[in-house]
Amino acid sequence: MDYSVVAKRIIEELGGEKNVNSVMHCMTRLRFVLKDESIVDDEKVKKIKGVMGVMKKGGQYQVIIGNNVGTCYKEILKLGTFSDSSSSSEGTKEKKGIVTTVLDVVSGCMSGTMPALVGAGMVKVLLVILTTIGVLSTESQSYTILNALGDATFYFLPFLLVISSSKKFNINPYTLGAVVGVMLYPDFIELAGSGEKISLFGLPVAAASYTYSVIPVIIMAWIMKYIEQFADRITPAVTKNFLRPLLILLISLPIALVLVGPLGYFGGNILSSVLYAIYDKAAWLALALMAGLMPLLVMTGMHWAFVPIALLNISDPGYDALLLVAMLSSNLAQGASALAVGIKSKNKDLKQLSFSAAISAFLAGVTEPAMYGVTLKYKKPLYACMFAGLVGGFYSGLTALKCYVFATPSALAMVQFIAPEGGSNMRNALITAGISVAIAFVGTLILGFDDPKNEEDEIVEEVNEDNTLEESIENNNEITVESVVCAPIEGKAVSLKQVDDATFSEEIMGKGAAIIPAVGRAVAPVDGVVSALFETKHAIGITSDDGVEVLIHIGLDTVKLGGEHFTAHIKAGDKVKKGDLLVEFDIEAIKKAGYDTITPVLVTNAHDYKDVLSFIDRDVKEKEELLKATR
Repeated sequence: MDYSVVAKRIIEELGGEKNVNSVMHCMTRLRFVLKDESIVDDEKVKKIKGVMGVMKKGGQYQVIIGNNVGTCYKEILKLGTFSDSSSSSEGTKEKKGIVTTVLDVVSGCMSGTMPALVGAGMVKVLLVILTTIGVLSTESQSYTILNALGDATFYFLPFLLVISSSKKFNINPYTLGAVVGVMLYPDFIELAGSGEKISLFGLPVAAASYTYSVIPVIIMAWIMKYIEQFADRITPAVTKNFLRPLLILLISLPIALVLVGPLGYFGGNILSSVLYAIYDKAAWLALALMAGLMPLLVMTGMHWAFVPIALLNISDPGYDALLLVAMLSSNLAQGASALAVGIKSKNKDLKQLSFSAAISAFLAGVTEPAMYGVTLKYKKPLYACMFAGLVGGFYSGLTALKCYVFATPSALAMVQFIAPEGGSNMRNALITAGISVAIAFVGTLILGFDDPKNEEDEIVEEVNEDNTLEESIENNNEITVESVVCAPIEGKAVSLKQVDDATFSEEIMGKGAAIIPAVGRAVAPVDGVVSALFETKHAIGITSDDGVEVLIHIGLDTVKLGGEHFTAHIKAGDKVKKGDLLVEFDIEAIKKAGYDTITPVLVTNAHDYKDVLSFIDRDVKEKEELLKATR
């Protein structure tokens, strides 16, 4: 089936690209958030070849596609610029902690910048290699231009974030860009560096640098969402074209320069004072804290407060013992963690990103690709990095490690730790690096991460055909072959008609039964291969050794939980035996979040069988007979 045609027809019948706020997909269906559902003719959508049905639920317009939903989704994305409804607040009950929410927002805003960050990081690596082997001089014009290519992405990172942050908070990117532009305007930068007191309408403006900044832009995007709403509410219709944008800019700029922007600047100054005070009393504690917190300092821009002090220290007494030493542990930990992700992941795109990010962190000390593209996005690798940095910082503090050259610490820049007077400083630097790399690498492998599937492998079909059966069919011999599907969950077996979802109750996706769980775990109901494990872990596809395609869908609409309350013990492609643990889930937490835990168990290729019998209206235990498919 040509899903490019299917996708085009779907978008047309949904009212076109302009009527689509966002789209995502789960195991079997496309989930749209539409601006106006009333203009959509459900019957016309249902008649599209390749569409099994439609549902309206939880603020979403759901188009049921079946096993090839991933292919159709990719074609949908080619037809317009659609956001992912998983990040939308519309129609979702998902609740996350503050830390998780902040990390998700930062990661989401940064994801679009990754090609530029990775490319710029590799340019920096190339420059390091070319200058090291003597092919390129640091005094040459070629070096200057290429260095600008490597630095520009990071220098103007706030501008790059304007697009993704605006999309995230649904604001005008151009007004946000105008405000962020002031922060990077040459005259403002010159004014900030002049040493003079700066004020705006009598309000004090911090002499802060906003290049390389991330958090201030994201915070301003969030604030401007409310400023836009306020300006729209108070401006008369006849003046909206000019008065509304004027008010937005005039209100936003003071907030950006007086309140939001200086957070990193003042916070960094306070933190630097505290850490240097601690360093005087307990160097090991100060370095452990700074190296462990370095990823967060970089995100907020607080690390820039340490740069002037480090430069002064390099001049007199001739070394820095805090910022550059802490960055050694943190930078190499980021590289090691990204390397571990690249080795462990089975996702082709993530592998490539992780390996390139690891190279830029190791060889050039450029950690942004690793941090924003890998460790921050998948969270657990970030925790491993921070712990590795803490331990490495602890050791460097105990040994009074010093850095004698102001350069970004990396594997190729280790010479900056060679003490002019000799001694053990270089050895301690190598040990610090080894500790940080080892802990980050092993820690990432142990903690793991939610490895995204290759889109083309979302549904893996593996059917083992029985030759004797084929021969019998060819010879017109009647033969009955039974394939048994056991209960994957302990609980009450009931009819699919009790499932409050037409996709299952009307057997659109296949025949089977449902289980009301009594125990929060699902085991393999057959011997076979895990053909699909959706990233939210609520749905598992298994192809049995005798060709039965089984779908276990834990709960209704639980895709909106984003994997919360679910723990997967398998991955797509794993071979399993009947009774092997697949997924654990918290029944009470799921119910508390407002979701039904009833679990349909389907034979999705029921059309390949004469009949699928279900044994229902009884209590079942794991591995007891639930379904029987007959040929």
